[in-house]
Amino acid sequence: MNLKPIITDTHTHLYSEEFDQDRDEMIQRAIDAGITRFFIPAIDAAATQSMYDLEKNYPENIFLMMGLHPTYVKDNYLDEIAHVETELAKRKFYAVGEIGIDLYWDKTHLKEQQIAFKRQIQLAKQYKLPIVIHCREAFDEIFEILEEEKSEDLFGIFHCFSGTLLQAQQAISYNMKLGIGGVVTFKNGKIDQFLNQIDLKHIVLETDSPYLAPIPYRGKRNESSYLVNVISKLAALYDVSEEEIAAVTTQNSKDVFGI
Repeated sequence: MNLKPIITDTHTHLYSEEFDQDRDEMIQRAIDAGITRFFIPAIDAAATQSMYDLEKNYPENIFLMMGLHPTYVKDNYLDEIAHVETELAKRKFYAVGEIGIDLYWDKTHLKEQQIAFKRQIQLAKQYKLPIVIHCREAFDEIFEILEEEKSEDLFGIFHCFSGTLLQAQQAISYNMKLGIGGVVTFKNGKIDQFLNQIDLKHIVLETDSPYLAPIPYRGKRNESSYLVNVISKLAALYDVSEEEIAAVTTQNSKDVFGI
């Protein structure tokens, strides 16, 4: 009997209010498409309860992270980090994320973002967890902190990787897998021009739904079932079967998350 490989979405905001009208149907569409593992990044304290509710409804499929997203680093960021610390001490999570630096929207809290990123990396090491990095227009700033914190205990995923080949190699040098999603299908996404020079063992799949829908859904709400479009693009880029993309990337996700 030829069992289809499991497909893993390593980054999806299934608790987002954009799914409030049809969350169960949307998750079922993904499961029907073979996507049965969903890793859920945290954003801030306000999202925590809805993440727990999601896990309760889908205990076999949902795996939670805890962290403070860089665009939610505001004047109260120390309270938010205290919340992350409290939750990590209470129960099991599969990663500290999504954490990092975002200079696309606003640069006023760069210093606080740097402090928050560093502190959360240290928490990940303390709990022997991977980190999931959010980086937007901040490769230099992120790499600077990864360089300071690099160790055997530092590992994880560079979520929504959109850099150059050189930046990809640098991310990998810090024990990071590259999170690849809808951007690889974009004509101006650029990563499709070099990605097949990166060994598949360094890649995991993600949607970042409801954001960054792949072609042909670009500009619409993304959902986890659309991961099949990303797999199809990667199979073409790497000249291997879609089954191999699914199998290798799910194994990579197991190596990172330990499940």
